[in-house]
Amino acid sequence: MTPRTKEQNDEIRLRRLAQIRKAAADVFLNKGPLLEIRDVAAQAGLGYGTVYHYYSNKGDLLQDLLWDALERAGGWLETPLEAPLEVPRASALGEAQADGHFGLAAAADTGNSAAADSRSGSRETAASAELGPVAAGVRLLQLWAEDHALYLLYKLAGEGFASLPEARSATLSAAFRREVLAPLAALLETGRAADGAAASGGNAAEPPYRLQHAEMLLAALVGCASLSLRRGKLHEEARDIARFLKL
Repeated sequence: MTPRTKEQNDEIRLRRLAQIRKAAADVFLNKGPLLEIRDVAAQAGLGYGTVYHYYSNKGDLLQDLLWDALERAGGWLETPLEAPLEVPRASALGEAQADGHFGLAAAADTGNSAAADSRSGSRETAASAELGPVAAGVRLLQLWAEDHALYLLYKLAGEGFASLPEARSATLSAAFRREVLAPLAALLETGRAADGAAASGGNAAEPPYRLQHAEMLLAALVGCASLSLRRGKLHEEARDIARFLKL
């Protein structure tokens, strides 16, 4: 048998690490910090020794899982702005304006004719400003359904990464604030400023969103997503959650 090349060994190693991290995220959803390496091995369909070869303890495994998820965590803030996944119908936009706000609830009713059916410049301005947060919120729920490590990252971030030693949690918390919370706060601030300007004839009077508002929004999403995620229904119930939150 021809020996494997270094490139082949590296590819196998990366695949095995991804397999272990995915299994660990699935186990953590059910067992929390009580998970053991043997639980991860069983979930991944690997031998205990194989998993232990890569991760000698669950603390290292959890930290690696979270940092790996953080590398993917900001993508949902970018894609919806360029090509929104959820565009409210003209009627939904009118209802939202009547309520005085646009929010995640507007993502529950979607269509592709919002721009064509807009009847006024102010509605068009407010709608375009809010499509980013609306689409991003629904997309985030859908991503959690597909990638449990991402959900785990956001959940533990809301808890200050208390499952990790303080030295590790502080570094990860700072990175999460920089890579996720700050861009989300900026996105929300842009939406509220444009909405306030449209409602006041061009003078935005709403105070800017701050990091704590982004934290509260994510905490609400995490809490509402938990039950649906455990039932395996999060992807299809994402819009229902958005309607329930009415953010």
